[in-house]
Amino acid sequence: MDLRKDFPRSMRFKLAGYAHLARMIDKCRAALARTEGEYIYPCPIDERLMEFVGITSDQFTAAVQANSTDEGVVKWLEQTAKLYEPVQLEEWNQKLLARGPSSPESAAKFKKYLAAIDPSRTDITAWSDLQDLEEGRVVPRREPAHRHQ
Repeated sequence: MDLRKDFPRSMRFKLAGYAHLARMIDKCRAALARTEGEYIYPCPIDERLMEFVGITSDQFTAAVQANSTDEGVVKWLEQTAKLYEPVQLEEWNQKLLARGPSSPESAAKFKKYLAAIDPSRTDITAWSDLQDLEEGRVVPRREPAHRHQ
């Protein structure tokens, strides 16, 4: 995958029930091919997913290297990773997809990126939405969280 020409899949795209897994595979394949462009693998979001399932980036990279298909990586993951009930997994997915900046430095970076992409989108507070917006995917406008009646 050449991320200098194409975007990785959205964090919202689920593979084997996991949000972000397909995107992480895309970024890992690009890093292995040295075609990641400005994308970072492993990034903090990748590390959160790997920590959740109990694997390391070295293990994941080796699995992606050894498996040319998503199905092969999923099979490896299911044999290696900590498994969760669907409800637990969905709760984790929702938290990941809603996650915004977690430090003042991260918030400043987020604000800078959003200003460069679309400063009118003050409703964007999650990294997943910011990535989708930047990569040209439709991000529905959200009501402000603190709405007074």
